[in-house]
Amino acid sequence: MVWLVFVLSAAAIVYTATQLARYGDVLAIRTRLGGMFIGLLLLAGVTSLPEVLTSISAINLNAPNLAAGNLLGSNAFNMLLLAVLDLVHRKTRILRRAALKHALSGSLTIFLIGLVLFFMLADIRIQIGWVGLDSLLIIAAYVVAVRLIRSNMDTGGVTEWPIPQGTPSLLRGAIGFLVSATALVFITPIMVRSSAVIAEMTGLGTTFIGTTLVATVTSLPEMVTTLAAARIGADDMAIGNLFGSNLFNMFAVGLTDVFYTSGRFLAVIDPSFLLVGMLGLLMTGLGLIGNLARLERRVLFIEVDALTLILMYFAGMWLLYSRGLAP
Repeated sequence: MVWLVFVLSAAAIVYTATQLARYGDVLAIRTRLGGMFIGLLLLAGVTSLPEVLTSISAINLNAPNLAAGNLLGSNAFNMLLLAVLDLVHRKTRILRRAALKHALSGSLTIFLIGLVLFFMLADIRIQIGWVGLDSLLIIAAYVVAVRLIRSNMDTGGVTEWPIPQGTPSLLRGAIGFLVSATALVFITPIMVRSSAVIAEMTGLGTTFIGTTLVATVTSLPEMVTTLAAARIGADDMAIGNLFGSNLFNMFAVGLTDVFYTSGRFLAVIDPSFLLVGMLGLLMTGLGLIGNLARLERRVLFIEVDALTLILMYFAGMWLLYSRGLAP
């Protein structure tokens, strides 16, 4: 029964989050923002909302490892989606065409992931109220990163873009966005509770379940949105959504601490998550290198860098399991 609840709630989250991204896109188009801005900042934040709500729900259930696994595990899965993009577009290298535009965002994403891992190791026991200083610094770093990215975007000519025929009105987009977001708030705790029960039933524990099962479910909206954007030729939006989602996930680590009133969130995360975080960091770095380097060699029908991302992801998941991160 619990598996049925999990599957149904996960399906509902994916559908609702996809609708959320759709109406977020409507808002972005109606306000005439650029594709890179939509993907990197707006869509990334929207499609990452399930991760945020899932982590907050996990905190309320006193399952901080489920929350951490969800956020850190999503980073690796999002980079796996870069390889999926390569498989979908075998004849063209969309990542190469948009490479330089995402060099800054990719670099800042790597910096923020590294910052989170640094604070996990440093264990800075300073709090302002109930929130750790480390979490506040992570939030501040995200704000600075967003400002840097925004100030370096080429927005010339954006206001001249025509609005596609059939695009819903701004009011309809806003209502659809709010309804979808509200639905996620109610559905997400159901999925989190069933995940915690599954972790206990299987003996895998919230650490491994959060890193794999929950992280995959909450990242599915990124996959749907990214593939949809790439299908219509919105390469900047597709790639920006993935790097931006990883950037936003690290912001969510700091934000989760605000809702964790029992102390510092980073202090209660199991040290084994350093391995999960490093996997996400390495895959994000490889994704950026793959975008910038002129690697045109294919193995059968897939590029070398995309194949490496796939192998690294599944090898990392096997390593996490074999190292006993289940407890």
